[in-house]
Amino acid sequence: MYKNKRILVTICARGGSKGLPGKNIKVLAGKTLLEHTINSVRHCSLVDRIILSTDDGNIKKVGERLGLEVPFLRAKALATDQSGRVMAVIDAVKRAEKHWKEEYDVVVDIGNTVPFRQSQDISACIKKLVDTPKTNLVFTVNEPHHNPYFNMVEVDGDGNAHLVKRTYVRLRRQDVPPVYDMNDAVFAIWKDKLFQYKSFIIPRRKIHVMPKERSIDIDSIFDWNVAEYFALHKNKEKNI
Repeated sequence: MYKNKRILVTICARGGSKGLPGKNIKVLAGKTLLEHTINSVRHCSLVDRIILSTDDGNIKKVGERLGLEVPFLRAKALATDQSGRVMAVIDAVKRAEKHWKEEYDVVVDIGNTVPFRQSQDISACIKKLVDTPKTNLVFTVNEPHHNPYFNMVEVDGDGNAHLVKRTYVRLRRQDVPPVYDMNDAVFAIWKDKLFQYKSFIIPRRKIHVMPKERSIDIDSIFDWNVAEYFALHKNKEKNI
């Protein structure tokens, strides 16, 4: 709880993954991705409840072994490549409120593929949401690998390449507005706004900037290898 606002964390981890099969319970640096996620949430003192939404019996069992109560399996219709995650989050919130007979003010959806996110990132998003007037949602970002003002292009209907920001070209990097990559670490939103808009793309959004080393988002085997390399060298540095 934060300033009398009850906080529910949702973790969506479906069984199907074409880019990296089984990634949600794949072991990275001695822990499954799900365990990395749960640990970061448990270290956040502001959280009142955690709900795991999955359609997969094995993921459910892993969650229960890690100490979560997983009172339902997500409907298959909410676990396809075409079904939006937001609808799965809304479903999880409704089920959690019914199961625990509680009502929540803030929903914090945690992406299960950002293993190095920390509890401080979760807390920062919650506090900014509650403390900043007229803010509907706070989400996490990091400095980009590429800048649309300089080295990101799109191809038009004639096959010609143009800068993504073609109408606003500056010569010096320090002259252009700052840009960020969205990562999937944290989305903190008022429950009523989640139910109203049924989206994370809504008006009055704020950001919390995470360092790149905490923002690795695993969607492919390449991402997995990067995360393994980072975790290995991070552990080596601790032992020096």
